[in-house]
Amino acid sequence: MLWQLSVSAGLVRAELLPGPGEVSATLLDLVFANSGAAGRYSGDWPEHATASLIRVYAGFALAVAAAVPVGIGIGSSRTFERVVDPTIQLLRNIPITGFVPIAIVLFGLGDRPAIYLIALAAFFPTVVNTSYGVRQIDQRIVRSALMMGAGPFQRLVRVILPAALPAIFTGLRLSMGVAWVLVVVAEFIGVRSGLGYLLFDAYQFFAPHVMLATMFSIGLLGFVSDRLILLIRLRVLAWNRLGTLRG
Repeated sequence: MLWQLSVSAGLVRAELLPGPGEVSATLLDLVFANSGAAGRYSGDWPEHATASLIRVYAGFALAVAAAVPVGIGIGSSRTFERVVDPTIQLLRNIPITGFVPIAIVLFGLGDRPAIYLIALAAFFPTVVNTSYGVRQIDQRIVRSALMMGAGPFQRLVRVILPAALPAIFTGLRLSMGVAWVLVVVAEFIGVRSGLGYLLFDAYQFFAPHVMLATMFSIGLLGFVSDRLILLIRLRVLAWNRLGTLRG
């Protein structure tokens, strides 16, 4: 409401910051090519959204596949923690944009450096939360499993992993959010598709209505991705709902 009122009252120039009505019409035209409100970008959204979805989910999957085992190792072994954790803590404090030149040198241009950057950024939240979740497991549960004759693999699958899952899912949500943030940066690197590329191209041609519509669609896809993780969490952690504050 404040946004629309600011534009309608002339406090903000509509040429610089279009109102929500114009942005909504632009987004609909980006998706359905129904009005021409998006101009030269009319109907381009499905292609760019598909490209971004593929890069985000590919990078997210790679990050999770690496982060969960590493996080379990850090949380369950002091030796592994002393060897690996300092490197992770050092790297995660470097801005991901600092890895852009390395990504180009290693992978050239195209999809691979974009997926690499997304995976690298999404790795750290999951590994930190996984290690925290493992460290917080009650020792009495592990000892009970030992007394019942559980081997190392059984302890991992039946005790450690289930007990750490609430923290792991928190890491997954954070990683998915980071992945959608990084897709904009990643798609500036030698690709000609994706919502990040569309955003930058609209900036170069000074199309603020397309920029805002693209920003909103990135946020919307990120929101849907987060809801998907929440839905999976509700099913996987159904056993945990009765013992928590909000269920």
